[in-house]
Amino acid sequence: MIKLLYSILFLLLFPNVILSQNQDKLWLMGYGCCTTNFTGINMDFRSGSLVISAVQRHFNFSDTNGQLCDSAGNILFYSNGIYISNALDDTMLNGSGLNPSDYTTAHSLYGLYLPQGNLVIPMPGDATKYYLFHETSDDRFNTYATFYLYYSIIDMTLDGGLGGVIQKNTVLLHDSLVEGELTACKHANGRDWWLISHKFESDTSYRFLVTPSGIQGPWIDDLVTWRTNYFGQAIFSQDGSKYVYFEPFNDLDIWDFDRCSGLFSNLIHIDINDSGGAGGAAFSPSGRYLYISNIYFIYQFDLLASNIAASKIIVAIYDGFVSGGSPTVFYQQQLAPDGKIYINSSSTVFDYHVINYPDSAGSACNLQQHSIHLPGYSVTLPNHPNYFLGAEHGSICDSLTSDVPNVSSSIQTFNLFPNPVRSILYITQGSKELIRSISILNSISQGKVINYSSIKNGEYLEVNTSSLSAGVYFLEILTDKQKIVKRFIKD
Repeated sequence: MIKLLYSILFLLLFPNVILSQNQDKLWLMGYGCCTTNFTGINMDFRSGSLVISAVQRHFNFSDTNGQLCDSAGNILFYSNGIYISNALDDTMLNGSGLNPSDYTTAHSLYGLYLPQGNLVIPMPGDATKYYLFHETSDDRFNTYATFYLYYSIIDMTLDGGLGGVIQKNTVLLHDSLVEGELTACKHANGRDWWLISHKFESDTSYRFLVTPSGIQGPWIDDLVTWRTNYFGQAIFSQDGSKYVYFEPFNDLDIWDFDRCSGLFSNLIHIDINDSGGAGGAAFSPSGRYLYISNIYFIYQFDLLASNIAASKIIVAIYDGFVSGGSPTVFYQQQLAPDGKIYINSSSTVFDYHVINYPDSAGSACNLQQHSIHLPGYSVTLPNHPNYFLGAEHGSICDSLTSDVPNVSSSIQTFNLFPNPVRSILYITQGSKELIRSISILNSISQGKVINYSSIKNGEYLEVNTSSLSAGVYFLEILTDKQKIVKRFIKD
């Protein structure tokens, strides 16, 4: 009865998650076939219950795992960061030679060891094409930083429906970046995508908007916490309202996320304070509970609590179990189509963990260690965003009307950071429009007007907000071409 009630609640909370949506219901894992304890592995959710099987496959997955099925649940393609395979377990047309670097060459046999190192996003406005965003380690003998964020475009009409790569290793961003931790969320219009990547040894991130017209951005966001190359996980909640970044050395950040504007706000930073060296994160289906895995512990946080940090509960302590010669410690997490959260280990093992009822508090979440037995070694989980998130009804971006390009254009023209702000608010300008006035408003009808001319390319304008009380404000920018209103929060 409890399982039935939980399933009904899941469907009521997420009406967009229906049986016809199968793009993430077949998880491909494991290694090439035919050697003892090494086999391809399928975790198949298409029947409504998990079915695990060994399959003959020549493909090897390490941490990096990007894949996608069609609407019927049949695999379209998958990538380990070395090459792209088609549905027949063969290199896709023009699918070899991803991520050129010495590190890629050194790991060409088993795939890249970058958690969330690639990500598949359907191309908005074209049901036959897909983006694969991908990275490698470019500073192999020093920091292991990534220097390039690439994308490749896959056209599924080629090679008799098996697909082909029509654009490969296109540099989207050239900078020093954190390895992996690539994640994405649907725009509030239900069609476009926000893509997030983090700068290495910095507190900033890069944000892109993927649209039918191409990839816009990047916009630079100050996410406050210094990030470097420690294996962790970045995720959005299922409804896109929360963004989380966790890695054990600089701990946990929880942000509110505006799917319309792409802005982050209301940071909650939580120190975990244990000795874990790698970790992961997952939201429960409703988004109420957040799970943080940190090698020896799994914590649950209640995001509806008045004090989220104080709501921390330990729901699992590693019990010492060894599988296939390796400890089954806690690593990355992935919310599955069956409403459960699956957890891998940081080494190749035969057994994964599962949280059976992640929307239940404390021990009622029923976390079972090493209870998911696999037919061979595996160390990976797919990096799936929520492909089924619809428009955000009631927002100014909830439809594909003429309002959406105006909002997108406004976002691209001016960028504010940091947001929330304590003292100095910085404004950058992406176009050469003449600024006639800038007003800080605490409502749509009153505020202080500050006059400025245009901001030079590569420079920024400083606005002192020290005298403002804590709260929500609006920055109204009047140019010679348009009026732009952007929200910011004063801490």
